[in-house]
Amino acid sequence: MNLSCDRKNDGQHGIDQPESELRIEIIRSRRKTVEIRVNVDLSVTVRAPLRMSRREIEEFLRKKEAWIRKNICRMEDERCFFREQREQFPGPEEIRELKDRAYLVIPEKVAYFAKILGVNYGRITIRAQKTRWGSCSSKGNLSFNCLLMKAPPEVLDYVVVHELCHRKEMNHSPQFWNEVEKVLPGYREPKKWLKDWGNVLIQGAGTSGE
Repeated sequence: MNLSCDRKNDGQHGIDQPESELRIEIIRSRRKTVEIRVNVDLSVTVRAPLRMSRREIEEFLRKKEAWIRKNICRMEDERCFFREQREQFPGPEEIRELKDRAYLVIPEKVAYFAKILGVNYGRITIRAQKTRWGSCSSKGNLSFNCLLMKAPPEVLDYVVVHELCHRKEMNHSPQFWNEVEKVLPGYREPKKWLKDWGNVLIQGAGTSGE
């Protein structure tokens, strides 16, 4: 893998490939570890410690070449899948089927995670919403979007846990996210998935996991 560095701002790198050139952005901070993320636009973001040299970053990228390529392929597959989803947005009949499935799946997940969190809740409602994936009222009533049935299972788990954690913290404070992380240590990935792909499932409308 050939690496070329754009020396402007020490921020942009390019990996020359036979077919195309990848865009790599380097973000330095006071962190202690290196993180690589493949973005929806197929660019790559590298978060590195302030004192990590350019040569060390390039070497790290070379070692992670297989992982980067694998995840770019996965992202390309997801882009194709969701283009198809947009073209085949569910009609009234499929919405009803999704609601029926959701009523079979989601209450069980709510009961499971509520026991882990040690919280109670009120009634559960399933809707086809255009702005939210889930909500929790002050009385503990929960609402979920039936389109979650078209999302990966870990995304549904995240939304369920997110809403149940509002039974402990009716906000999005650090304490709230700590509660989420106790149950789902890897919650940031499904959270990012919703940010990247959720709007496609609801036909371009804005989404929120609140």
